[in-house]
Amino acid sequence: MDNVSEMQVFVRVVQLGSFSAAARSLDLTPSAISKQVGRLEDRLRTRLFNRTTRRLNLTEAGTGFYERCRQILSDIEEAEQAVADLRSTPRGTLKLALPSAFGRLHVAPVLAEYLQRYPEMRIDLNLNDRLIDIMAEGMDLAVRIGDLSDSSLIARRLAPNRRVVCGAPAYFARRPVPGKPQDLLDHNCLVYTYRASRNDWHFSGPGGKETIQVSGNLEANSAEALHAAVLSGLGIGLLPMWLIGTDLKAGRMIEVLGDYHFPDSAVYAVYPPGRHLSPKVRSFVDYLAEHFSGDLDWLDDTSREEAGRKEAGRKEAG
Repeated sequence: MDNVSEMQVFVRVVQLGSFSAAARSLDLTPSAISKQVGRLEDRLRTRLFNRTTRRLNLTEAGTGFYERCRQILSDIEEAEQAVADLRSTPRGTLKLALPSAFGRLHVAPVLAEYLQRYPEMRIDLNLNDRLIDIMAEGMDLAVRIGDLSDSSLIARRLAPNRRVVCGAPAYFARRPVPGKPQDLLDHNCLVYTYRASRNDWHFSGPGGKETIQVSGNLEANSAEALHAAVLSGLGIGLLPMWLIGTDLKAGRMIEVLGDYHFPDSAVYAVYPPGRHLSPKVRSFVDYLAEHFSGDLDWLDDTSREEAGRKEAGRKEAG
């Protein structure tokens, strides 16, 4: 078991990048971490890290050993989880990462019901628009919006993410309503900076596909900040229905360029792979899927049709 403990310490140092960060994570002192890594190197008779004053870098031997340790520790965890799964009641702490606005508006309000349903569960909630590495940061589950990059994570689709170009009536009282994407070049377009191609808005419409490079006097890394700015009449935004659906229905915002559409995207639950999905993760993913399958007030007819097509395709594939 000492060998396993040393492996756990070594893997955590690699994942967090320093002895001090690993020590905080494991509730140990940096000197204790250093001693365990030193004993491991002595036993293996090889250096695992190249140490500098600024950072730790794995040696070639350390890189190979790290990959094997990760697999061994994963196998041990899965073996223990397989036994724990015989007790099907979800229990323990779920470390959950959510996008800030979506999490606050659409997940946080339903956490109480989940915790009432599973009273042996606790949730450690992280609201952050930064794309975190859920495996490196020890998260059990994350909700992500948009196109998913290729990764080893498992993803389950929860809801559509239809985006529309919109503005407030006060803005269009001062400026002409755009009739085609090219017209946006003459408008104050507000930009979300966490999108990879933030100034490039990609349209598909009657004339095929086109990309417009927009600009404006406000860029923000917060969807809620852009939402507030568009509502105030500052400019035009490209915003998701889950954020503005009720505003459109109430007339506080106006959708424009309705004949033009953006690439399909969705809201996903993502979690690390494993042959045995823990009851706590499974229960929460199922709970979210159940919640988002309902008649949500922010969905419009187009979003509902899209969701229906995706669900039908999922059932056929299954």
